[in-house]
Amino acid sequence: MMNLDDATIERMAEAAAEAVDCVRVLRKGGDNLVGEVLRGNGTFTEWEHYPPDDVYDPETHAQYYFHAHPPEERGWHDYGHFHTFLRPAGMPPGTRPAPGNAPADAGAGDEAALSHLFAISMSREGLPVRLFTTNRWVTGETWYAADDVIAMLDRFVIDLPRPSWPLNRWITAMAVLFRPQIEALLRGRDLAIARRRTAHPDTDVFEDRGLEITSALDISLVDQVAAVKAAWDARSSRITSA
Repeated sequence: MMNLDDATIERMAEAAAEAVDCVRVLRKGGDNLVGEVLRGNGTFTEWEHYPPDDVYDPETHAQYYFHAHPPEERGWHDYGHFHTFLRPAGMPPGTRPAPGNAPADAGAGDEAALSHLFAISMSREGLPVRLFTTNRWVTGETWYAADDVIAMLDRFVIDLPRPSWPLNRWITAMAVLFRPQIEALLRGRDLAIARRRTAHPDTDVFEDRGLEITSALDISLVDQVAAVKAAWDARSSRITSA
């Protein structure tokens, strides 16, 4: 946190307050973040998307869904996870897929070349416990270089009332609150791909089923909020003493 500029710390502090408030108001009603995305969708079924048609903001072109894997197919224990995306219409002008990664169906429009940003692994209690990135085949995305995906993060905004306004506000805030970690994971993702390609030069690395999770990091919402508060307090002290 100490190497971040004041503007970034301020944005992260605002996102921390937002994320905490969303969790607080849901707890007040006896609910949690996972319960919000599953509400009204019947029996929770592994591999299914929740909500069934994903959450898509037509103004920002940001998208997410929640799902879970069978326990024997998980690389770690979680209750399920959110996958976040941005479609091309929401990307910074001039953004292009990495070489050799044009959409399989170039005529499919906005759906075809979406980018996976990051995923959030959740506990049964409905709290975030891990951030991770995935290989291309996992979500069927189009691959963009890490720096291009990092440039997309500011554009991940879900400003919708459904399926849950607190959930949408929370997942939007997470992209800001954990921005340094997400950037590091995206760069680690590209490094993992490069290493795998070197080790298996005759394999299409993006379709390699032996590489699913490209980077991961355990997180704590409480610890991150505390770290941001400490950085904010240090910033305030500098301004006061200047």
